Amino acid sequence: MAQGSRQVQSQVQQQVQTLSPQQILVVKLLELPAVELEDRVRAELLENPALEEGKEETAVDDLSENADNDQSDNEYDSLGDYLTEDDIPDYKLQERNKSKGEQAEEIPFSDTTSFYETLQEQLRERNLTEHQQALAEYLIGSLDDDGLLRKTLDSISDELAIYAGVDAKEQELEEVLSIIQDFDPPGLGARSLQECLLIQIKRKEPSSLQQTELNIIEKCYEEFTRKHWDKIIQRLNLSEEEFEAAINEITKLNPRPGSSLGEVIGRNMQQIVPDFIVETFDDGSIVLSLNNKNMPELRMSREFNDMLQEHTYNKANQTKESKEAMLFLKQKMDAAQGFIDAIKQRQNTLQTTMEAIIDLQRPFFLEGDESLLRPMILKDVAERTGLDISTISRVSNSKYVQTNFGIYSLKYFFSDGYTTEDGEEMSVREIRRILKECIDSENKKKPLTDDELADILKEKGYPIARRTVAKYRQQLNIPVARLRK
Repeated sequence: MAQGSRQVQSQVQQQVQTLSPQQILVVKLLELPAVELEDRVRAELLENPALEEGKEETAVDDLSENADNDQSDNEYDSLGDYLTEDDIPDYKLQERNKSKGEQAEEIPFSDTTSFYETLQEQLRERNLTEHQQALAEYLIGSLDDDGLLRKTLDSISDELAIYAGVDAKEQELEEVLSIIQDFDPPGLGARSLQECLLIQIKRKEPSSLQQTELNIIEKCYEEFTRKHWDKIIQRLNLSEEEFEAAINEITKLNPRPGSSLGEVIGRNMQQIVPDFIVETFDDGSIVLSLNNKNMPELRMSREFNDMLQEHTYNKANQTKESKEAMLFLKQKMDAAQGFIDAIKQRQNTLQTTMEAIIDLQRPFFLEGDESLLRPMILKDVAERTGLDISTISRVSNSKYVQTNFGIYSLKYFFSDGYTTEDGEEMSVREIRRILKECIDSENKKKPLTDDELADILKEKGYPIARRTVAKYRQQLNIPVARLRK
């Protein structure tokens, strides 16, 4: 009997998160800083005739029916889009209350382009697919203040799948990261100091000196970090002159390309407008407001609304052309309402996120002392607000807050933590500060080694390994002991 074959069907259940067009719009608006949002709103006003700049007056008329009402019409002009006061976002009520009191101070602007915005500009110059663009933006958002990528691509792949619903293989991330590593200044996107130096060396014109630099960092990196010069010379068979020339060039490289980005791009190229204003008062109260003073008020076009109502009223007698006209009107009206809703959702999300950051970092906002910043990661803010980590990441990227003590990037308030022997959670910033104080007060004739610094920190309650001390010292741009004499 002939042997038959059978086909086996199996079902695999897979959960795929897809975003609606409205959700995508909200996400895109959320990523924009204040100035870019203004441009986006004005572009939408030009593109959609169903959207108008202005304030609703009908709501003012309804609210002003009582002749004895002492509220001014102007107070309600900006609230006309809302049916009841319960529908009015907090930031609108704050603007209304502020109009009764003192005018806010003029906002001082910084005069450099932000780290994130500079990378976004370079990203726009690349011909990437939509998927690659999304991966690149997430990777850029994952860089630390030094411009280095401290996370593994494997963990980023997991984050994208869990928080953004994006399927990204490690190889795809590797390819996109190589594009970012081609950005200026050289060294951005490196996953280690060694890779950072290699990226910079490989950008140089090929020469025997450049090849010697490559060999030192590629083949003798451990000896290089330990200053074992004799071992390097012997292993690479170099003359004293060749070695000195190469080391002199290597020491000119920048181990923190991101931190110097503001200096690289120069002054007065673009002003940074803060997205938030945080005012601290002597009684300990903190007032938060969004910087919306240049944002146009948006409303639905009354003309379009009247035309749509007329078409709907005469629906029974419509011609084919009338039906097409009504469809066009409805599409534009829906798009306008969707845009207005997305703007409101963006403002509420920003307000909620910043309120959580202030709650978590309240001592800093009261005193302005960096040492008072507590360890805080995206997850902490996400848990407090009930928002996704990806949402908090988008809010914190390229956003700035004006405080009584200056203007800060939101990323400034995020840092990893360290737990002491007593269970006290300390910011890495605080540990670096203590480390710097130890080195500043050392005997310069006999500077402290990393082992000695580790012992001192342990006595102060921070049992940190020597390698960790060396890492923090390098982050502070402080050389090893023998070079501090």
